[in-house]
Amino acid sequence: MDGFEKRKQQKKEDILNASLTLFKKYGVQRVSVTEIAKKANVSQVTIYNYFGSKNNLAHEVIIFYVDQVWEGYEQLFDSNAPFLDKIKQVIFDKTMEANHINQEFFEYFMKEYTDEGGNNYIEEMYTKKALPRFMDLFKEGREQGYINPNISNEAILLYIQIFKEYMQKGDVTKEILPFTEELTKLFFYGIAGKEKD
Repeated sequence: MDGFEKRKQQKKEDILNASLTLFKKYGVQRVSVTEIAKKANVSQVTIYNYFGSKNNLAHEVIIFYVDQVWEGYEQLFDSNAPFLDKIKQVIFDKTMEANHINQEFFEYFMKEYTDEGGNNYIEEMYTKKALPRFMDLFKEGREQGYINPNISNEAILLYIQIFKEYMQKGDVTKEILPFTEELTKLFFYGIAGKEKD
């Protein structure tokens, strides 16, 4: 990549970062191209040259955001953190972030995901990258004795999804934080505690 291409790529990334910051705070509709240009320190013309329209920019921001989130997951999965810590982060950390995202941006994100009938970048990322890594994580959990070998990966994924969806409804962050440890134990062992041998 020559100097021109590097500068072009950097400008594009600056625009995506600025857009993501503003969209997460105010939502897609309330943010103007003028505000994005100012935050990214570029002209509006540059934004239109790179992205064509605000709608195309918003679509690219969703992909940019998904890539950022996934990069965080990959670092977590590759880390030497104990299995329980990894699961805690998967369930709680991203949920805490979700509770600090503008509701309209979250709705736009979900619309982007569902409008294309699941046949899109997010679905592809989940199927090709996330799912195999989660399967590896569950294997690690079984090997360390945290996951019952009789419980399927599908059931675990559904359980995590139920947990996360509840925690993303409304402002429950403050209610959840004091119970993180207890909820993690409840997640693994249920209300009866550890399964008896």
